[in-house]
Amino acid sequence: MVRVIERIGERYEVQEVEFGRVYKWCPECVVIECDCGEMTILTPSMAMCRCGADHTALVREELLSRGIRSLGDKVLHPWRYAKNREGAGLPF
Repeated sequence: MVRVIERIGERYEVQEVEFGRVYKWCPECVVIECDCGEMTILTPSMAMCRCGADHTALVREELLSRGIRSLGDKVLHPWRYAKNREGAGLPF
């Protein structure tokens, strides 16, 4: 039996680099424990375990059936709310 361990919502991860910040989009995902005993992170575009088990139906049920949620502007555009943006060339 496949067991859902955790659901993680979509978000941007902020990475500090030499000349500023990079914003990396991370899609919504679900962490499961497969029948084979492996813990796997699944997304709507990658729903197979290393053992070859296809968990597409589980991913759809856990993530996609909840529908598209309305995310706030701060979540969708975190660079707009970054401090010390003067001279960074970001118009918004």
